[in-house]
Amino acid sequence: MPGTTEPRTVAAQLRDVLPDLPRAEQRVARALLAGYPTAGLEPLATVATLAQSSPATVLRLAYRLGFQGYPELQQALKRETQQRYSSPLTQYGEPTTEEGTGHDDGVLGRSRRVLLEATAMTFDQLPEGELVKAAGLLADPARRVSAAGGRFSTILAHYLIAHLHQLRPHATYIAGSTADHAAHLLDMGRRDVLVLFDYRRYQRETIAFARAAASRNVKIILFTDPWLSPAAAVADVVLPGQVRSPSPFDSLTPAVALIETLVAAVVEQLGETGRARVAKYDQMADDVLREEDTDPQAVTP
Repeated sequence: MPGTTEPRTVAAQLRDVLPDLPRAEQRVARALLAGYPTAGLEPLATVATLAQSSPATVLRLAYRLGFQGYPELQQALKRETQQRYSSPLTQYGEPTTEEGTGHDDGVLGRSRRVLLEATAMTFDQLPEGELVKAAGLLADPARRVSAAGGRFSTILAHYLIAHLHQLRPHATYIAGSTADHAAHLLDMGRRDVLVLFDYRRYQRETIAFARAAASRNVKIILFTDPWLSPAAAVADVVLPGQVRSPSPFDSLTPAVALIETLVAAVVEQLGETGRARVAKYDQMADDVLREEDTDPQAVTP
């Protein structure tokens, strides 16, 4: 699809190669991901010390990722850092047509093109293994699931939980305040799965929640952008999505597509158990409505 040639982030490349790396290079990759992206902006010797490795090992990893050396890897990280903290105000100055493409077909055509391309790129770059792992955690009946997001992405957490309510028990939406996070942390442990949504201009509350939950052995599934929320350092599963938009505000359209794909994977894993619960859910809803219709105390506005 035209326009989908945007380079993959260094983080995405590191996650791709991580399982197959020699042990010394794995330590370097994990060190870079744990402090992403700023760890990679440190001098070569500092990264080597941080990873308890050697400068030569850091260089080998840079070459493995396709860079001509460590300085080129750092340049890629610097470009990512600028994009990572981009705000709607800085994006107001960006052109609304794509230079060199000849596209100038108004907001409807531009939106169709940009959103379709962003969604396609999200799926093209998503490791299927991460999706399957996330679905396995959400389909596990022995685990409790909760979800939380930020100022805008909280609607994604609510959307996911609304689906999971119908498919499995013990699915909880958590509001975004620090007090709400603390209240839920009191009862969280290794049987819990926490799904977090955190996109650029990352929220301190969400990152702190992720770190606190990880310290209690909670499994964490993170939905984020290609530049990765700092919460990725403690996440068990990371599901990045593009945020390109026809407006100055980042799009959640690819994230919604990811959620619906994850729900489809959960449905597959649950099989007949999920179908039976949906049937019970529908019956319960019908019973409640029937009760309301026959209640003499009910008042019709």
